[in-house]
Amino acid sequence: MGFEVPEPYVWDESFRVFYDTLDNEHKNLFKCLFDCTNSPGDGKCLQSLLTTATNHFKTEEAMFSKSSYADAASHKAIHDGFLADAGGLSTPLPADKIAWAKDWLVNHIKGT
Repeated sequence: MGFEVPEPYVWDESFRVFYDTLDNEHKNLFKCLFDCTNSPGDGKCLQSLLTTATNHFKTEEAMFSKSSYADAASHKAIHDGFLADAGGLSTPLPADKIAWAKDWLVNHIKGT
């Protein structure tokens, strides 16, 4: 997509958005994807990723609403697209799908 995916796949200061709640949730998303990479056959890792992403997107979208963010609808559509695609995954997770999710998260944080 555009931004380099870190290896090892861990959150670092370059991903800081300067909202502690969002930064902490982004750290958790990185951890979920790291865990999925290490245990692609573990359904609990995939479920944790989906739950964490859903909760994070709700938090972020609530912030959009409070701040009257002009691009809220298009940003929500991006979130919905990720959840639809990720929700269709099953274990064991193929390496290309893990790479896609990692790339998506990196570029979503840094590019939007």
